[in-house]
Amino acid sequence: MFVLDAHGTPLQPTHPARARKLLAKGRAVVARHTPFVIRFKDRTTAGSEVDGIEVGVDPGSKHTGLAVFTAQAGQRRSRYALRLDHRGGQITRRMRQRASCRKGRRSRNLRYRSPRFDDRTRPDGWLPPSLQHRVDTTVSWVDRLSRWAPVRAVHAERVAFDTHALSMGHPLEGVEYQHGTLHGYEVREYLLAKWGRSCAYCGAAGTPLNIDHIHPRSKGGSNRVANLAPACIPCDQAKDDRPVEEFVTSPRTLARVRSQAKAPLRDAAAVNATRWALWRALDERLPTHAASGGRTKWNRTRNRLPKSHTLDALAVGKLDTITTTVSTILVVGCSGRGSYARTRTDRYGFPRLRLPRRKAFFGFQTGDLARAVVPSGKHAGTHAGRVAVRSSGGHTLQTPHGPIKTSWKNLRLLQRADGYGYSTQKEAGAFSPA
Repeated sequence: MFVLDAHGTPLQPTHPARARKLLAKGRAVVARHTPFVIRFKDRTTAGSEVDGIEVGVDPGSKHTGLAVFTAQAGQRRSRYALRLDHRGGQITRRMRQRASCRKGRRSRNLRYRSPRFDDRTRPDGWLPPSLQHRVDTTVSWVDRLSRWAPVRAVHAERVAFDTHALSMGHPLEGVEYQHGTLHGYEVREYLLAKWGRSCAYCGAAGTPLNIDHIHPRSKGGSNRVANLAPACIPCDQAKDDRPVEEFVTSPRTLARVRSQAKAPLRDAAAVNATRWALWRALDERLPTHAASGGRTKWNRTRNRLPKSHTLDALAVGKLDTITTTVSTILVVGCSGRGSYARTRTDRYGFPRLRLPRRKAFFGFQTGDLARAVVPSGKHAGTHAGRVAVRSSGGHTLQTPHGPIKTSWKNLRLLQRADGYGYSTQKEAGAFSPA
């Protein structure tokens, strides 16, 4: 749990059991519901020992993992973990809809503003809105964590795989690179990203994969990345040293394997550009250490941790061992703050529904976190979740067990809407020292 002193300055995070004791004794109050933050009434930074914590960031296309941990003598102990669910796909879809509407207006005999294609330039470092959203959201949450915890440094993946090391064919960086320890992990991470982490021949996923030569080396094949593909153990053993033309009997599968082997990662440049933009934004705020995805996987494999965004964030950068992981992570979904448009249209653009001109009713607005105490009826009991307001006062509470409709009189506000939806889930492979 995150802890603030009497003046709002972040202190060292504490265990949930100790936070409950402080609240029960009246020494602390709840400062924020999700993520849970308490504030001392009788303690300041001058009377506390603050060692500081560090944050690991694992950027992804749909999800980004953040891990809060303490690091001493090469050992990392996880204190908190959360996963950001981005809405880049939704932004792309909305922009395509907007472009389609504008294109339709230009093709009709309508009065509209003339196009401005020639008088607009993109500044240096420009990113598409769907990618810029990912950078802004991640930086925003690092800033939030810095307000709740004494963050001293940030560790972030700057590239998913070291393309320079791949092209040169020999290690380039650090002691492990000089010894060649990480080079295989760079190649494997590239191939897994290229083939969708599945077998190139049968499409099996969630199973151990070997690196196979599409054209066998015994038949003159090379070690180039374009001649490598991930294969499950049965396919790898069945193929042996046969050419892919003899092993794959389906013409459609053979054509897919050949085209996928020659096709580069289409979004590799965009992903790497996003990671660089994220690293620059973080480095302006806090000391930021960069690492590659290959090193992250190497660290995670050495510590026998399963694959997840939060565990990857914990394994970013240089470390020796990971001694503790959290059992539950917070899932943060980008839900937005609603829309300015107060009119809903049908497929032809005609208005079909008019929303109220104000968003708050009876002290609540859509997105607020609230607790409902229903005295009787089908949903009698205590429930917590996000509120969807109605002008009549019959608000709907979205809970993990389904929606619950109740009167605003039965609701108690826990936290104002901040544009995010929160839920929790178990962390895979969590462990703690014996």
